[in-house]
Amino acid sequence: MSLQELEKYTGQLLQVDRYKDYAPNGVQVEGRAEVRRLLCGVTASEALIDAAIAWQADAILVHHGYFWRNEDARVVGRKKRRLAKLLAHDISLLAYHLPLDAHPDLGNNAQLGLRLGLQAEGRFGEQDMGWTGSLPAPMTLAEFGVRVGAQLGRDPMLLGRPDQPVHKVAWCTGGAQGYFDAAVAAGCDVYLTGEVSEHNYHAALEQGVGFVAAGHHATERYGVQALAAHLAGQFDLVWHYQELDNPV
Repeated sequence: MSLQELEKYTGQLLQVDRYKDYAPNGVQVEGRAEVRRLLCGVTASEALIDAAIAWQADAILVHHGYFWRNEDARVVGRKKRRLAKLLAHDISLLAYHLPLDAHPDLGNNAQLGLRLGLQAEGRFGEQDMGWTGSLPAPMTLAEFGVRVGAQLGRDPMLLGRPDQPVHKVAWCTGGAQGYFDAAVAAGCDVYLTGEVSEHNYHAALEQGVGFVAAGHHATERYGVQALAAHLAGQFDLVWHYQELDNPV
């Protein structure tokens, strides 16, 4: 299919115009006009571009792309190396940030909740980015941490009493530690996100609500895969997910 058609369809699917975002959604670097082989990953690092070149991809689909608000606009250093490789190999880069977090089926939050067995019930936070839901049965914070670790393949950081009961969960993938107070106001027993800040430790103890930091990368691996699989099914594309582990 054409790159233009792919961008138009995906933009409509994710309703990109609804979101006030920190970077452009859609085609960020234009490559060849036709797309048949689509490689996806979490972040458009140089290593992901190298993998796309080796796999002979026509386009790369990511959650974390380029041209972030307030970043240095100069094309120097690593930005030059990344763009030079994309342009030299005529590979397009498509990135979808907040729209991919929020999509009710394909999004990062939806896909993470599905893997953790959470029954989604509501939204909270700026642009309704955060989700709330319930576990099938109550468990302790420690047991919930074991469940998260088993699904994500890494041990999360737990803040709070290990024995405190957990039933209602609030979550928002990535770097959403700033939503903790909003999650508490939404009535959760525990808040799950990717990253943690120093003050979250004290807030968790003082409010009696657990905090789980499971990794920015680890919590945001699944939306881009679900989106790529959907696009491949719609347009007979060949797709591949490239995992490049990031401990953050």
